[in-house]
Amino acid sequence: MDATREGDRSTSGDANGETSVRVGVLSFHESKETKAICNAVRALGHDPVWLHEGNTRSWLDGGTPRFEPAVDVVANRLLATKALRPLDDLGVATSYAAVCPVLNPVDAVIRAMHKYGAAATLAAAGVSVPDAFLAFTHQAIADRDHLVDGPVVHKPAIGTGGDRIAIVGGDGPVSPRVARRLTFLQAFLDSGTDRPFDVRVYVVDDEVVGAMKRYAPADEWRTNVALGGTVEDFTAELPSEAAQLSRRATDVLGLDYAGVDLMCHAGTWYVLEVNVTAGFKGLFAATGTSPAPHIAGLAIERAGGRVDAERVASLTTELDDSIPEGAPVIGSDASAKGTVGYTERVAVGGEDRIEETVAKSDTGATRTSIDTELAARIGAGPIVDTVTVRSGTRTGRRKRPLVEIDLELADRWDRVTASVEDRSHLNYPVLLGRDVLRGHRVDIERRVSEE
Repeated sequence: MDATREGDRSTSGDANGETSVRVGVLSFHESKETKAICNAVRALGHDPVWLHEGNTRSWLDGGTPRFEPAVDVVANRLLATKALRPLDDLGVATSYAAVCPVLNPVDAVIRAMHKYGAAATLAAAGVSVPDAFLAFTHQAIADRDHLVDGPVVHKPAIGTGGDRIAIVGGDGPVSPRVARRLTFLQAFLDSGTDRPFDVRVYVVDDEVVGAMKRYAPADEWRTNVALGGTVEDFTAELPSEAAQLSRRATDVLGLDYAGVDLMCHAGTWYVLEVNVTAGFKGLFAATGTSPAPHIAGLAIERAGGRVDAERVASLTTELDDSIPEGAPVIGSDASAKGTVGYTERVAVGGEDRIEETVAKSDTGATRTSIDTELAARIGAGPIVDTVTVRSGTRTGRRKRPLVEIDLELADRWDRVTASVEDRSHLNYPVLLGRDVLRGHRVDIERRVSEE
């Protein structure tokens, strides 16, 4: 162990005098998988630490990196494919890697998260992948005579859950970008059955933990569980060729654990995708096996701790996704709130700057809203969705964009999804809705000075 980690490491001993390992599970989103890994670490007799935006800090002290919380190893569960600033998030994992082992290291995650880049890496290593085509302009992607005739899959190069994926004709018009994401084309492989299916294999430390068939819902070809796909156990029936291909793909990309999507077409197994943060819910429903104890055990051993293999095996029969002991506060915490007035001084932050202003409390409003000009000044955005609200117009309804902002109220910062509207004719540029007022007591007699 290097001196940097030794100085920060907080250890404790068990009844046998062995040192407990502090396993950091790095995840900026709330998920069953994160909770399950933390709980598995605890069940294996070691100390889990959920590394979240709300509890993680780092600084350089005399040339030495310091972290709070301090951990001995990190299991990277960052959902970079959906993050607004994935490189910023992955930079946190890079920082930890300077002082301790990181499972699913950043370089491997970057190789795997770009689907075309991952396919190119796998193909160069001799792993079977479908033919694919990448171009950057409308003209270039229209000239795709490098692909065989027939339907192709048009998909974002970075994405998850089957979102924004479509089958198009071999010569139909397609865009090189969707929702600001680069796209590419991949040869469509037909499962050759009435109901489309593929195979998801979960690999941890070069071992197949479980495998399942994923069947597409009715009138759909995508098999993602998030889209309504159904699953069945395929672990015992998984051909050795497919198991070897899954392990090989995970190894080539440098991952410690991953969900590998396969399909057998015309007698040959192909790797469709390799998912760094594949979910556990579908796999557990199909197989009754949770990967969480395997990931927890690998992390403990990577930091020099000891793990009972029989205990790991016994824990795989349960997916314990209850809130872990010592979990960080995520979102608004009513117990930490107090009294706010009818008007309150707040700070609102976007991508460009932070501004202080006076906001009005409105317990009748579901959502916080922010004035258009203020949103523009602080650089609120990008737009994450829209919401339809009632209005006095002829149609009676109109849409407002939703943006994420940081808002400080009563000395507490929260991440808020606020609607943007023209409030120039109103007294206050920010209206506080129940999304931020929940748990506060609102004193309508209290006003702040607006001078």
